[in-house]
Amino acid sequence: MSTINQLIKFARKKKLYFDKTPALKSNPQIKGDCMKVYTRTPKKPNSAIRKVAKVELWTGRSIEAYIPGEGHTLQQHSVVLVRGGRVQDLPGVKYHLIRGKYDFQPLKERRKRRSFYATKKPKTNN
Repeated sequence: MSTINQLIKFARKKKLYFDKTPALKSNPQIKGDCMKVYTRTPKKPNSAIRKVAKVELWTGRSIEAYIPGEGHTLQQHSVVLVRGGRVQDLPGVKYHLIRGKYDFQPLKERRKRRSFYATKKPKTNN
């Protein structure tokens, strides 16, 4: 605890917070154009081929975003919606693309966690 004299000499400093998704500028989502769609391999203990897109946001900023789900039809100049959320085994990838919005098609034939992939509920035959 500081004394009164210490507080007079040195005022309290505000705690600095840093933004984990600075390109969103405090928005929940933001629109962008795909500049390049490619694959990357993850960090050391993991082994896979992850799909990634270089996206130029409508604010003019360029980022790397992860393409979730199995299969996609994204190509250069596709319009996409970007949300926050990093991919832990891909360094520098701090954003995800949202399926089922603009040019990013939803997944087909998905039963669990459908809302992540913008998939309609399957019809049951009773």
